[in-house]
Amino acid sequence: MYAFDGRVPAVLLRLDRNPFHHGTLGALRSLGRAGVEVHAVAEAGAGPVGRSRYLRATHPGLAGGLDRREPEALVECLGAVSERIGRPAVLFAMDDLSAISVSCLAPVLTDRFRMPHQPDDLPARVADKAELARLCARWGIPHPETVIPQSAAGAGRAAWELGLPVVAKWSRPWLLPAGSGLRSTTLVDSAAGARALYERSVEAGSRLLLQRFLPAGPDTDWFFHGAFARGGRPLLTGTGRKELAWPVRAGLTAVGRWLTDPALEESGLRLAERLGYEGVLDLDFRRDERGTFRLVDFNPRPGAQFRLFTDDTGLDVVRATYLNLTHQHVPQRTGGPGRVFVTENYALLATLRTRTLPPRRGREPSGTAGAEPASARSGDAPSGPARPGSVGAAVGEPGRGASGCVAVDGVTGPGCVPSGSVRPGPVRAPADGRGRVEAAWFAADDPGPFLAMLRAFLSRGLGKGARALRGVPAQGRRTALGVWTPGQRGGEGERCDALATTAPTASAPTAGPAAGPVAGLAAGPATGRRTPPGVPAPSGAPVSPASPAEPDELVSR
Repeated sequence: MYAFDGRVPAVLLRLDRNPFHHGTLGALRSLGRAGVEVHAVAEAGAGPVGRSRYLRATHPGLAGGLDRREPEALVECLGAVSERIGRPAVLFAMDDLSAISVSCLAPVLTDRFRMPHQPDDLPARVADKAELARLCARWGIPHPETVIPQSAAGAGRAAWELGLPVVAKWSRPWLLPAGSGLRSTTLVDSAAGARALYERSVEAGSRLLLQRFLPAGPDTDWFFHGAFARGGRPLLTGTGRKELAWPVRAGLTAVGRWLTDPALEESGLRLAERLGYEGVLDLDFRRDERGTFRLVDFNPRPGAQFRLFTDDTGLDVVRATYLNLTHQHVPQRTGGPGRVFVTENYALLATLRTRTLPPRRGREPSGTAGAEPASARSGDAPSGPARPGSVGAAVGEPGRGASGCVAVDGVTGPGCVPSGSVRPGPVRAPADGRGRVEAAWFAADDPGPFLAMLRAFLSRGLGKGARALRGVPAQGRRTALGVWTPGQRGGEGERCDALATTAPTASAPTAGPAAGPVAGLAAGPATGRRTPPGVPAPSGAPVSPASPAEPDELVSR
């Protein structure tokens, strides 16, 4: 057992309205069991999480959501929490909007809270899906082929050219207004559907992205979790695979398994190092039909299933970050791979929908049988995370690009496919394929949240689940108030551009994507593409020089 001094309190901030946020409960239990005084700030109350024996106090969040016109309201809210606690505390952002807001307001919060230092509004840059696509294209990180349409007609053409069905994403999903029916990610099966979504860009508050659909399968969805110190130095990392998801094959991890993949882990390590990332991150990957892992999402905060990566001593990414921010030693990991994480409510719905049970033991995909053990290939000790430079082909390595793609003049082409084996690396699991199962809600030492969740699930969740089983979309829930068009923005008083809308106005063509910290790819018109039937051709009417029409931006291929 390692030394742990828990005298510094911790504050968990959640601006997401989801009352079933089991990631918050995981952080609460992890720190509370170590003797830390844990407080929660939640907009819609703590929900079932508020029944935990490890929660010292629940503090009311911002009534009605975060208004980007008044960011000082969050500063006042957190200041009041700090005064009630009476001493500095470690601040954990538990959702994307919280992470982005805390990063923007960090200069005025550092006197009261200890938090990771993120350069240049990094959480907003990586959480913005358009900026993430540009970053992947610039650094040669495999990413689904992505187009940012500049018109409704362009959205229809892009959907046809990418191949139906196509994945539609809003660049800044935290701006989606509650009750609009808009979802952060939607599977669109027609060009007309893509055009209709684009026409709601102003309402959504950010740009629409269209991505090539990567078919899901039993071994396609993987994730990387990591805790990092200043400069992207790894403290604790792990890779895992989704066995079940809800919504099926497109949503949160209902059942996940800790399986070590050295190539995937090294990709996450190099990306964090190159960004200079500090704190906890959660990366989502999907393996395409060629065996290439493609980065599909970057969450600048703990993933809801982060407790999957808990070692034999109880160390996880949240505890590792707490130790680092309180200037304590972070020990090496001991054991862990083979563990299984189950989110009871989502696992039940996913099982009913698919009529299948998750595998009882970890399966090695075809092509890895007899492969050299991971520890022998990477040189890393199995008791700790891989260190930068330990594996050859990785993101950002001089002379090579993502997943071993050969670079030309130090630059790799986006979405390149590695040569050699179909699989980027072997999967290592315990010999018997078994591991400890941890439930998201149930815990023998803390049964209150599970019972509260069960009551709420039976009274409200079954109705929502029944609609999902029938294919009826659920309503959106994450939001930042004041989703105005660019023409309505005040500009002068804004402290954080991440809370500003980026959608094109309805009255004029957009002038193209705003230049961001990772922007800079030249976007030109696609050539040699066929025009899909039923999609109107671009209008030949003259365009005002003040607002020139822009071609659809092909971000990555």
